Amino acid sequence: MSMQRILTLLGALAVLMGFVWMGQGSGYFPYPASSFMIDQSPWIAYGAGLAVVGLVMIAIARRTVR
Repeated sequence: MSMQRILTLLGALAVLMGFVWMGQGSGYFPYPASSFMIDQSPWIAYGAGLAVVGLVMIAIARRTVR
């Protein structure tokens, strides 16, 4: 597998995980119900940061020469 595909895959996973963290931190995605992240506003910021890192990884992967 090429480095471009690996970076794209890791970036997409980071974006997805970031959205899950943001959803749990805001209380919109309360799963699992016993999670320490539910309704905890710092996790909204952590998730947003992780999503941005994922988007940067995807952008870097797309700019690399094949």
